[in-house]
Amino acid sequence: MPLSDRTLRVTEIFRSIQGESSHAGRPCSFVRLTGCPMRCVWCDSEYTFTGGERMSFEMIFEELDGYGCRLVEVTGGEPLAQKNAFPFISELCDRGYEVLIETGGYVSIEDVDRRAKIILDIKCPASGEVTRNHWPNLGRIDPAKDEVKFVIADLADWDFSKKMIEEYDLVTRSKEILISPVHGVENLAELAEAVAESGLPVRFNMQLHKYIWGADARGV
Repeated sequence: MPLSDRTLRVTEIFRSIQGESSHAGRPCSFVRLTGCPMRCVWCDSEYTFTGGERMSFEMIFEELDGYGCRLVEVTGGEPLAQKNAFPFISELCDRGYEVLIETGGYVSIEDVDRRAKIILDIKCPASGEVTRNHWPNLGRIDPAKDEVKFVIADLADWDFSKKMIEEYDLVTRSKEILISPVHGVENLAELAEAVAESGLPVRFNMQLHKYIWGADARGV
């Protein structure tokens, strides 16, 4: 791609630990891109919707290289909403990074470099964005490495998740199924008990970073 096009709008770059997914607890560098076409009612990163800084790929690579961490997550907002995210992801892979992509499920993952590991968020009814799920994405995930996440706020969301797990055969189609309760919900124990009683091979996925640094902390 032309050198002039090798830029992304970035909200923040930081090193922390992975707080979610099957990779939770691992040291990880994060590239949080600006912008998101969705407006989930429980969104915890509204500060990414606007602003950010235009950065060249080289500037981002220099910062990541300085952290000395080989696991990198590209997140947002919705990282795939920026067209240049796709070649950037490929270049991260070319540089030998282990790459995670946290995507909200609205944008097609068809053109994401297959060396990257997808964490695909399927929107449940309480998000207010369930009608905007791009369902063909569930036919594109790789069961050897890609994960599917359901953020749930109540038992209705859990029932929806179970239905989607069955309808799309996600037990065999994905490497991991993540059930992530909205941080701070009062019915946490009820949700955990419902998941446990189901007997499904899923992971109840708490947001570890929020319990360490607080729900409103940025850059951690």
